[in-house]
Amino acid sequence: MNIRNMQAMDGNAVVDIYDRALKSGHASFQQHGGTWVDWDGGHLTKCRYVALDDAGQVTGWAGLSAVSGRCVFAGVAEVSVYVDPKCQGQGIGSRLMQALIEGSEQNGFWSLEAGIFPENTGSVALHRKHGFEVLCRRTGFGRMGYGPMQGQWRDVLLLERRSRRIGID
Repeated sequence: MNIRNMQAMDGNAVVDIYDRALKSGHASFQQHGGTWVDWDGGHLTKCRYVALDDAGQVTGWAGLSAVSGRCVFAGVAEVSVYVDPKCQGQGIGSRLMQALIEGSEQNGFWSLEAGIFPENTGSVALHRKHGFEVLCRRTGFGRMGYGPMQGQWRDVLLLERRSRRIGID
């Protein structure tokens, strides 16, 4: 497995992996991943990574999104890590998360956040393994518009990883 910076040529694979994760109904309130242009516009240009298998195929990706347009929050970002469902359980998510944490600190981010459905126990475990702490449970945070839980109000766990190197002065 190889982790490298994401390139535009990875766009179709990134969106495809995201779409497959959304079908589970436990990855996001968003129903469709959209296009590469949508994805590209919704994520920061820094700290974008893909995992490649031995054949050079994209098996997972990680990126950051801004949590606010206010300059005071420039060092705070939302984390996204997605692994192709057929490749899960091989440590890909962990390698991507580690790259994302290292890259975020190199780029001056002091706080990484994640909003995760409590039912997505694999994602919660991945984040906790990498130092994220559950800050709160947002009860009935949003109503699901698709999938097996369509129409139901969903709770979301808010997790945060505070850098021990950046923003500590």
